[in-house]
Amino acid sequence: MTTSTPPPTTPDCPVGERHCNIIDELISLRQEVAELTEQVHTDTLTGLNNYRHFTKALDYEMERTQRTGQATALIIVDLDFFKKVNDTWGHEIGNQALIQTADLLKRATRKLDIPCRYGGEEFVIILPSTDLLTGTQVAERLRAQIEVSPLVTEQQEISLTASLGIDVYSAGHQETQEDFIKRVDALLYEAKHNGRNQVRSGSRHDIQAETTVTRDEKDALFGLFGNEE
Repeated sequence: MTTSTPPPTTPDCPVGERHCNIIDELISLRQEVAELTEQVHTDTLTGLNNYRHFTKALDYEMERTQRTGQATALIIVDLDFFKKVNDTWGHEIGNQALIQTADLLKRATRKLDIPCRYGGEEFVIILPSTDLLTGTQVAERLRAQIEVSPLVTEQQEISLTASLGIDVYSAGHQETQEDFIKRVDALLYEAKHNGRNQVRSGSRHDIQAETTVTRDEKDALFGLFGNEE
């Protein structure tokens, strides 16, 4: 749910002056309002959308699913052993790990997708108009990217992995946003419980994290979900 608002036109001075203090102040106030509006929906550490934006966007996409019949996929991402990272190397290194993970999320998703900081070391990605197979492949690609992208510090490289849960909301589902999130969160917990660094998907149990993705499929996914300028 991303809408672009055209920049407001500069109003004319009411008394016809070329330089008008009132107009300058109005423009300054408009800029401040725009910045504050962005801050309300942005996580200050990672630059991703925040939890508030996530809940509004998910409501919108679930409603759109009911109207269009196109499924909405939801991925929940949780960094493995993140407490150990903080305890061993400190919170500043932990913050760097979160920032790097957020950057990987941005690069792994399309412009229409909605990556968000969910809280702590958890992230969520809303994938509009996405079925379970495609969403699971995207989640697996992201998992692999995190695994092969250690955090490089001045002292050493710190390996990171993540566990992910993925499921879809389809037209006809009679559940609340909270129910949908709980369903995906349960899959995340299953991934954690079964060894971490894996993807667990929903009702299609034949599409698991251990499913082999062919080279052609990987190349196609990198083209479809790669970073777009």
